[in-house]
Amino acid sequence: MYKLACSRPLAAAFKSGLRESPLKIALSQQRRALSIHEYRSADLLKSYGIGVPQGYVAYNAAEAESAAKKIGGDDMVIKAQVLAGGRGKGTFDNGFKGGVRVIYSPTEAKILADQMIGHKLITKQTGERGRQCNAVYIVERKFARREFYLAVLMDRASQGPVIVASSQGGMDIETVAKENPSAIVTTHIDIHKGVTDEIATDIAQKLGFSEQCVEDAKDTIQKLYQVFMEKDATQIEINPLSETNDHKVLCMDAKLNFDDNAEFRQEEVFSWRDRTQEDADEVKAATHGLNFIKLDGDIGCLVNGAGLAMATMDIIKINGGQPANFLDVGGGATPEAIKQAFDLITSDPKVTCIFVNIFGGIVRCDAIAKGLIAVVESMNLRTPVVARLQGTNVGEARKLIDESGLKIFSIEDLQSAAEKSVQFSKVVKMARDIDVGVEFSLGI
Repeated sequence: MYKLACSRPLAAAFKSGLRESPLKIALSQQRRALSIHEYRSADLLKSYGIGVPQGYVAYNAAEAESAAKKIGGDDMVIKAQVLAGGRGKGTFDNGFKGGVRVIYSPTEAKILADQMIGHKLITKQTGERGRQCNAVYIVERKFARREFYLAVLMDRASQGPVIVASSQGGMDIETVAKENPSAIVTTHIDIHKGVTDEIATDIAQKLGFSEQCVEDAKDTIQKLYQVFMEKDATQIEINPLSETNDHKVLCMDAKLNFDDNAEFRQEEVFSWRDRTQEDADEVKAATHGLNFIKLDGDIGCLVNGAGLAMATMDIIKINGGQPANFLDVGGGATPEAIKQAFDLITSDPKVTCIFVNIFGGIVRCDAIAKGLIAVVESMNLRTPVVARLQGTNVGEARKLIDESGLKIFSIEDLQSAAEKSVQFSKVVKMARDIDVGVEFSLGI
């Protein structure tokens, strides 16, 4: 069950995991969840009466200095507000190291904020492109007597919420689960009863809170569940959940995700979305109802249905190719959707071939073929397109494509289509490397 707590690095895990299994990564990526910045998470928890360290967000160096003065004292932490894990070990594009640093004065807050804001932070999750840091979070530094891990999640197996907790907080929960699985405490919650006093107290005691903190910990656990339910969260992860030296229970670091399908009733939460932290192409795709994830390969994929998209990526890999994207145009596969999909695929200069794999069930294959022909014609596309269409009116579709005079190659068999896509890709890439043009025709 601990695996539920390991799903935090979505897009980055999707991209890095491709080398192992396109099927696995595409499946994990299909989760639809909004991530918000740490300071937003802290403010939301605070509004529910949950203990968090005092902190203020700053959008420039002067504001960072002012925030540090508000906190007072000479022991604080400055945190780059970037939606990625591994910030503390990250490096900015200006060479500055560490997205989480201890500071001892407002002046130091100002200096470090100037090094972070406006620069991209590169971590193990962001890849080489990094993510823009537009703000920093200045918080008081608290010292913990004990550190725990606690997450509230949805469990598909039991079709209900689950609380995953560990006495070993402040460290990578995946490592804990692997090396010491007995340290993971899993509690299934009856959605009709919620987290009762008995359940919350039992979790607090199992984690190891001191006797004087059990009541406070119980209250915190119940309020975290309340946030989870009332705000349509898909995940609330607190790491660490700490018992401080003065016996207070504080959420030192919080990561909250919310169900995209609940946007209509969570307007305030979704107004906190930071589009600068998302891939521009993926944001554009979402506005057109497309599921799009940019990858590192060179064969563009246009498919309808997530399952078929995963199978398409798998068979490209099996034949020695590398998918350039995961793109599911959905059940409709209308001409407008195809046009937007081609715009996204061709915006990637690495793409050397486009593999269209469509099952015409809801929409007829001949209608899809007409849309595909119109798009390729209007874009004056020179990149080879392999089209594998199956379903209603597939014969008419193939006839339309064959008679179009365009470089769209209709191939019936999935294996053959994937094989040709990989071969085309290799030839185009070779031609680009030596700066020559290339034209294709198939004897089929």
